[in-house]
Amino acid sequence: MIEWQDLLAALALLLVFEGILPFLNPGGLKRTLVMVSGMGDRQLRVMGAISMVAGLVLLYFVKQ
Repeated sequence: MIEWQDLLAALALLLVFEGILPFLNPGGLKRTLVMVSGMGDRQLRVMGAISMVAGLVLLYFVKQ
């Protein structure tokens, strides 16, 4: 069972990782966002699905 403390720790880590790229390379982030904005919905959905599956697999192995 997930505890609130674990959920908040996961959210905190998400915010830390989300902030790394704009902090270290803001120009690269802007170029990446322009590239992503030109992608089709299907490509973005596939990328999102792959990301979610990879996260679930990683979580499974970490929690073993």
